[in-house]
Amino acid sequence: MAQMHIGEALKEFLNKSNLKYGLRAVQIEDVWEEIMGKTIARYTDKIQIIKDTLYIYTSVGALKQELIFQKPKIIQRVNEALKENVIREVIVK
Repeated sequence: MAQMHIGEALKEFLNKSNLKYGLRAVQIEDVWEEIMGKTIARYTDKIQIIKDTLYIYTSVGALKQELIFQKPKIIQRVNEALKENVIREVIVK
């Protein structure tokens, strides 16, 4: 059996479990204001990641339209913040 560092073992465990989606959502929430700005962050109710899809929840109609318009930019910014191509789709609810 090959030896590996604890960091490598944790990374492998997370990649095989569904915990990685929750952790990524927390990572995004931590930098959401930096990624999207104060106004959008203030009116975003919830962020959720399921597989490769980012769900953004807001009750503000105008913001929903703006977020739908900015989907490609959101995907790019979130993936840059996570330093890997995790998000492939954005759904605004």
